[in-house]
Amino acid sequence: MRNIDHVIVGHSGGAGARTGEVFNPNTGQVQAQVQLGSQADLDKAIAAAQAAQPGWAATNPQRRARVMFAFKALVEKNMDELAHLLSSEHGKVIADAKGDIQRGLEVIEFACGIPHVLKGEYTQGAGPGIDVYSMRQPLGIGAGITPFNFPAMIPMWMFGVAIACGNAFILKPSERDPSVPVRLAELMLEAGAPEGILQVVHGDKEMVDAILDHPAISAVSFVGSSDIAHYVYRRGVEAGKRVQAMGGAKNHGIVMPDADLDQVVADLSGAAFGSAGERCMALPVVVPVGDKTADALREKLIPAIEKLRVGVSTDAEAHYGPVVNAAHKQRVENWIQTGVDEGAELVIDGRGFQLQGHEQGFFIGPSLFDRVTPDMQSYKEEIFGPVLQIVRAPDFETALKLPSDHQYGNGVAIFTRNGHAAREFAARVNVGMVGINVPIPVPVAYHTFGGWKRSAFGDTNQHGMEGVKFWTKVKTITQRWPDGGGTGDSAFIIPTMG
Repeated sequence: MRNIDHVIVGHSGGAGARTGEVFNPNTGQVQAQVQLGSQADLDKAIAAAQAAQPGWAATNPQRRARVMFAFKALVEKNMDELAHLLSSEHGKVIADAKGDIQRGLEVIEFACGIPHVLKGEYTQGAGPGIDVYSMRQPLGIGAGITPFNFPAMIPMWMFGVAIACGNAFILKPSERDPSVPVRLAELMLEAGAPEGILQVVHGDKEMVDAILDHPAISAVSFVGSSDIAHYVYRRGVEAGKRVQAMGGAKNHGIVMPDADLDQVVADLSGAAFGSAGERCMALPVVVPVGDKTADALREKLIPAIEKLRVGVSTDAEAHYGPVVNAAHKQRVENWIQTGVDEGAELVIDGRGFQLQGHEQGFFIGPSLFDRVTPDMQSYKEEIFGPVLQIVRAPDFETALKLPSDHQYGNGVAIFTRNGHAAREFAARVNVGMVGINVPIPVPVAYHTFGGWKRSAFGDTNQHGMEGVKFWTKVKTITQRWPDGGGTGDSAFIIPTMG
């Protein structure tokens, strides 16, 4: 059986004391075992990072950018291998796997411009003979704790900016699909990054706690469920670290009466069911405004959903593949039953779906609920599967209130032809990322990603300039070169008081 080991400088490999199982979601069979690391493994990685980071930080930004360019080229060269490896452990179809990698590469492209974005500020003549300037310097060692649903994109969102800024980085990926993060670390080394700058440690809660407690790690970035995000944020901050912890989501799509329903249905088919709904930016709740809109939308949704093809991850015609493991499949099906028990109308039931020849795979058919209400637990919580819920709203204000009052505030979309309604909605909705006729409003890499409320803990978002701010600290220098040969005849006056 294949063994997935850490990427730690000087690590000899071999079986460790604890391992985890990595499944093939298409067959339900164990395909590999991953080493679950210990405090000693983390200590070894940190020692290597401490040895490498000062020299990397002293490397001029242009040379660091060249490593990013080389890494980007290597990932593109190995795209097919990476996509198939990702798909075999996660279950998303190859097209989605390539999209996962490509969205990560877009942040690497942003990181290639690091010489420009690291430029500081300068004020000449802030006082008599006094100039003031600032510089951004790396924090030292950063760490990333990443989820199973985007094993390429989210690690690259984190380590791309962190490493370009001059930090060393330790990545703790999900133990459910760890192979792609390992390959990314190998490609970073091949691109010219020094040993110790990007390392991978595998593990479970024991490794997470070790990362959060270790005094040598200055900053931690996390993506996962909200309860764990809150735990990571609290424990990391208590340990004196800078922490950004991205949590769950329950994104809403508001459908106004003037919306193009054919386009809305096409968008929802991908946004709600793509990647089996295992995306924090999926669109699992649609809010048609008015019963006439709701009835018309439902009528169009049913045949569209029934046409969705569920297949193995290598099926080029499949719209989505299996979920990641048996436990997650059971969790999603339990939420479907909860919705039924709460009184929602189950229009399409995806439970019990089996794919011929892959009866042990972790497949779930698409499900559609109607007449879901805000008091239902199945509405309040994140299902994270191929389930779409219709929540009817009588008017615009009610539709606006639903995502604004929800515990999660990651993303939201509005579908309309009315510019005033779209502008009003975008300004007033209490959510971090907004799409206008865009179902999955993930910002481009040179903007920034982050939600509000229980979707994010911490004050700084991911990638873009917010990412640069998170992975650097500002140093401000006030300097004076007085006239007169340094006779000491003039007293120093603070510039703001001069």
